[in-house]
This record gives sequence, C-alpha cells and structure tokens, in this order.
Amino acid sequence: MVTSKTLRTRARILDVALDLFERHGYDATTVSQIAEAAGITQMTFFRHFPTKDAVLVTDPYDPLIAEAVGAQPVDLPPIQRVRGGFLSALAGIASVEDATARRRVAIVARHPSLRAAVAVSTQDTQEAIVDRLTTDGTPRLDAIIATAAVLGAVTAALMSWADPDSVALDDSITLAELVRHALDQLTSTAIGERP
Repeated sequence: MVTSKTLRTRARILDVALDLFERHGYDATTVSQIAEAAGITQMTFFRHFPTKDAVLVTDPYDPLIAEAVGAQPVDLPPIQRVRGGFLSALAGIASVEDATARRRVAIVARHPSLRAAVAVSTQDTQEAIVDRLTTDGTPRLDAIIATAAVLGAVTAALMSWADPDSVALDDSITLAELVRHALDQLTSTAIGERP
C-alpha cells in the first residue's frame, strides 16, 4: 500500500531532480546530488526510483490506465476500449501535474538515451494493457495492435508537446487536452473511414 509519506517523498525527489536536471543538465547530475538536495539517502532514492532515468520515464499511471481499459465495455473493438480507457484515466490525473509532466517530457526529448528508456517504459505500459484486454477475451494480436496504436499516438503528441517549435502547439495546452487531441486522431472519421 502506498502511503502519503511515500507519495510526498517521491514527489520531493522528482521536484529536486527536475530542478537539478534543468540547472546542471541530466548527464551532469548524479543520484548522490539528487539525494542530498532532497534530504534523503541514496538508498531512499533507490527505493522510489530504480535508476536515475526512472525519475523521468517511469509512468505512475500504468495501473490506472490498465484498470480504465478493463472498465470499458468488452463488446467494443479493442482500439476503442484502449482509447476510452486512456480518456477515462485522464479524469484521474490532476491538472497540477501538467507543469511537472511538461518538464519531464522536455528533458526526455533532448536526450536520445532517455527516449530509448521511454520505449522500454512504454513497452511495460503496453504489456499491462494487453494483459487486461486478453483477460477479457481479446485476441492477443488485436490487443497488441490496438494498444500500440494508442500509445504511439500519445507518445508522438507528448514528444511534440516538449518541442513546440516542431508543431503548432499552444503553450497553454494541458496534458489532458494534448492526449485527447492525439486520441481524436484515432477515430474512424479522423482516419477517413465512413462512420
């Protein structure tokens, strides 16, 4: 069970790490520096994050998303279940997390090694969702394709969010709006099918 003290410590580590990464650079910042600035031991750091890159790429929403996908009507096509699950999970993400999410994504977008770590983290998210879909009877291949399509759209939008010069994004767009926009691209009308 996750306690409020655990959540506060994790949030403090994340805030301190982001500050240090932004001031000194991701590569130049050590776990020791993060722990010292957060007022914790390195052992405490590693209880919350297994690696330095996990501070930026760990997705705390995987269980929430998988549960939300599972709550979608089982008679819907897999892509609609995954899309609907993401939209439902968005309601559980506080808007105050937008600034932190944008900071995390901006750092990740500038580092190829972190982008690779995102791919690994995305694979973990995909497996959680695929497992949930297959538990409900969706053929594994269909579950993989639907989940990959949704995650691909969301990941592409997030990387663009970090680099507004690469696309026409308003700086005030929220995480929820961005994800909704990405998921809207996966509707039948967006891809040119007849409704």
